[in-house]
Amino acid sequence: FTRVKKAIDDMIAQLTAEKEAEIKHKDFCVDEFNTNQLQTEKKEREKQDLIAKIEDLEMSIKTLEEAINTLRSEIAEMQVQLKRAGEDREKQNKEFQMTVTDQRQTQKLLQAALSVLEDFYGKAGKPATALDQQEPAGPPPPAGFEAYKKNAASGGVMGMIQQIISDAKAMEAEAIRSEEDAQKAYEDFVKETNASIEAKSKDIVNKSEEKAKAEGDLVETKEAKEAALLELEQLSNYNAELHQSCDFVLKNFDLRQTARDEEVEALRQAKAILSGAKFEEFLQSA
Repeated sequence: FTRVKKAIDDMIAQLTAEKEAEIKHKDFCVDEFNTNQLQTEKKEREKQDLIAKIEDLEMSIKTLEEAINTLRSEIAEMQVQLKRAGEDREKQNKEFQMTVTDQRQTQKLLQAALSVLEDFYGKAGKPATALDQQEPAGPPPPAGFEAYKKNAASGGVMGMIQQIISDAKAMEAEAIRSEEDAQKAYEDFVKETNASIEAKSKDIVNKSEEKAKAEGDLVETKEAKEAALLELEQLSNYNAELHQSCDFVLKNFDLRQTARDEEVEALRQAKAILSGAKFEEFLQSA
């Protein structure tokens, strides 16, 4: 029975090796399933975080773009206002120049007229001239004619002219004050508007840089998301391979181990019988 017993020993050794290999395979499957699940859950969380980050970046980019467009519109509007203010200031200045010119010409004209009247009528308290003292030639004037005298109303006329001259000077002074106030207001407006344009332009530069950085981050984040999706696909494929390799072993492990143990025990009993031992002893030891 030597050859038979050797064959039994070979079968027992094979079954024992298969048992150990199956145990290792089962442990491998359990470890790999656990690792695959942990890696999948981690990568899934990473994917969700990347999706949320993409949404935040896209919202930030949209908000920045809208803000930049608003700033550009505001700058364009302020530039239009500057142009209109310059045109209005130029028009006002022309009107001012005309007003001052008119008032000065009026003063010059009236002053010339006043000088003529003053020269003719003289000033109060001035001694009488030879013309004033000269007697009229010829016989006395007929009834109804009075002797020639300078018009007594000349003082009122000259007073009116003087008042008009004063009014013209006052109007000129008022026009000058208004022009100075308007010019100062215009200069202040230009200064403030230019400062605002400069601030908004700097804000555009800053927001444009921020937008460019967000766009770069968005590209990187999308690439990271694609990489995460690829890894998830690979993990899923590996999980499918594990199921093909492990499902049968895991589901039938206890049954196969028990059956193999029983087969080994039966082979050992058969070998013992062939070696001369009594079958009852195996029953007792079993």
